[in-house]
Parts: sequence; C-alpha cells; structure tokens
Amino acid sequence: MQTQHSETEVKFTVSIPNVPELHQAEAEHKAKEAYVMTLLQHSDISSGKAAELLNIDRWQLSNLMDSYGISPFASQSKEEIEEEIAQAKRVLEK
Repeated sequence: MQTQHSETEVKFTVSIPNVPELHQAEAEHKAKEAYVMTLLQHSDISSGKAAELLNIDRWQLSNLMDSYGISPFASQSKEEIEEEIAQAKRVLEK
C-alpha cells in the first residue's frame, strides 16, 4: 500500500494599511511558527520536520515546544516512556 504525500501551501491575506515592514515580517514569522507548532502538536509532522520548516535546531525547537505547551512525549504511554528509560539505562551500563 502506497502512502500519498501531498504538499500544502498556506496563504492568507490581512489588509491593514501602513504596517511597518519589520512588524509585518515579525507577524508573518509568528503565524508560520504557530501553524507549524499546531501541526507538530497533532503529530501531523515530526519534530525534525518542524525544526526544518522553522529553520531552527532541535534545542531551539525544544524550547519553542515548551513555550507552546507541547510535550515531546505526548504520543507515548507511561509504559512506553518507562521502556525507553530502561533501554537507555541498559545502553549506559554497557
């Protein structure tokens, strides 16, 4: 079974006269950031893809996720997280 990958382009228009270019650029950046973080929150994209789209590194993404209240473990059960911790401990003990 093949999975289709489609590309989504998001555009919107807001008509506000005399907005300084610097403020417009900041607002556009924040809109893109909010869109990408919403997709990440709903697991529509990976954290790697989110970092790529926002042109930031994983550490910056981690801080951004925190500011949006997005847990890096949101899609994992308590048992899955405990198993990952146990695996990491086994690796460190070797």
